[in-house]
Amino acid sequence: MGGEPLQETDPVAVRREKLETLEERGVDPFPATWPVTHTAAEVLEAFGDEEPELDVRIAGRVVSVRGHGRTTFLHVADRTGRIQAYLRQDDLGEGVYSLLELLDLGDYLGVGGRVMRTRTGEVTVQATEVAVLAKALRPLPIGKRVETGEGARTWHQSEDPEFRYRQRYADLAVRPEARAVFESRAEILRYLRDFLDARGFLEVETPALQPVYGGATARPFTTYHHALDTTLYLRIADELYLKRCVVGGLERVYEIAKDFRNEGLSRFHNPEFTMLEFYAAYMDYRDLMELTEELLVGLVERAAGGTELTWQGTTVDVAPPWPRVSFLAALAERGVAVEDLSRRALAAEAGRFGVEIEPADGAGRILDRLFSELVEPGLDDPVFVLDHPRELSPLAKRHPDDPRLVERFEAYLFGKELGNAFTELNDPREQRERFEAQAALAAAGDVEAAAAIDEDFLRALEYGMPPTAGMGIGVDRLVMFLTDQPSIRDVILFPVMRPEERERVDAGDLPATPAGTAPPEGPAG
Repeated sequence: MGGEPLQETDPVAVRREKLETLEERGVDPFPATWPVTHTAAEVLEAFGDEEPELDVRIAGRVVSVRGHGRTTFLHVADRTGRIQAYLRQDDLGEGVYSLLELLDLGDYLGVGGRVMRTRTGEVTVQATEVAVLAKALRPLPIGKRVETGEGARTWHQSEDPEFRYRQRYADLAVRPEARAVFESRAEILRYLRDFLDARGFLEVETPALQPVYGGATARPFTTYHHALDTTLYLRIADELYLKRCVVGGLERVYEIAKDFRNEGLSRFHNPEFTMLEFYAAYMDYRDLMELTEELLVGLVERAAGGTELTWQGTTVDVAPPWPRVSFLAALAERGVAVEDLSRRALAAEAGRFGVEIEPADGAGRILDRLFSELVEPGLDDPVFVLDHPRELSPLAKRHPDDPRLVERFEAYLFGKELGNAFTELNDPREQRERFEAQAALAAAGDVEAAAAIDEDFLRALEYGMPPTAGMGIGVDRLVMFLTDQPSIRDVILFPVMRPEERERVDAGDLPATPAGTAPPEGPAG
């Protein structure tokens, strides 16, 4: 542009010049609407074998173009598939037909006309009108045929995970299999809702911004509300607010919500993730084991057509009943001495097995590290691990047969925790003692322990909460397993990523704190 010759290696500049040419010819390259009568799949179904007279208006991305003088064949792809269009200068007129030379792969195009079948048998729309709906100024990473040791295959730039996660919009545009994962995710969420709705659960919404975080052991994201002059936290769990609902008489509640934990990233962890939590009055953790088993087995049967599920080359059978094994017995089977649960004894066991611990780790944290290192990797088959040490579960009811334990279970699959459930502690006196113990751990340096006591939650318990059991299931991990995806980033549309250099902002570029307000305490969320 500007009189300088365009370089063939600059496709964006070439497309921008075509955009300007369209506008010079009086064509709006970004119109507001284009009424569509049929998707690609609906055209194919409606035309069928009987081939009725059918006039349609379709729209989608241009994914192939073949020009032959005064005729052009192209394919348009929408959310349901692709369909061919046949464009002739005689039908469209020279002015409209000449616009085709300004089209590129990836442009959005509207086509109206009568459906026909070509001599090769392909269902095709013979165009009587076309409209540019959106000019793509950047080429999509269209697949290319490449030779490999196993023969030719199609390669996409979006096979690069870094590209795929950063530019999910481009990944979705060129890889139908990527779109299929997120369509499956939506179906899984629909199944979860239908399952709970059918059993009398009520879906509710609880705060994401909380004055006191709780419901799990995790480091929170911290932010600051200037108008209220107060520090707030992004929730790490939904539990304490859902139990407030039970106190209020909503006896069966659930929430599918985003939670946030200020932790590292891995194949199985993203700082922003989706949890399903549900709570039922008059149930205990044994009741929830049966309900959870029914839920998860039903999901696998829906997704896999049976009870066998394969994830990353490992196949398991989820047919009920799932085995039940106690937390301490599982450690004992690996040779860990669990008779003495004092911190000193457990630290010695960690040293014997080469499990690293931190100075601030209490007995519960050391047990958790031992279990994660020594037991979890061998839990490929579905199993419920139950009756955890009390130090690990500040919100769970004490086990009646062993005061060192609580009524809790975790569901495991493919060596990873999939869900976590308690018989909920509903004695406000003991709950205060547990909160105070957590605060002591935080004061000693445990960054994941809750430092503040949630006085409002304790007040709610003092009004009385009936016997209750609660369950939390990691939705992202569940989707990973059901869609056979290797990483949590493959099932989250826009996962958290390290900022690109051009996205980094220096502190000096940020607006100053408004006068009369206090700066936030700690890191900004």
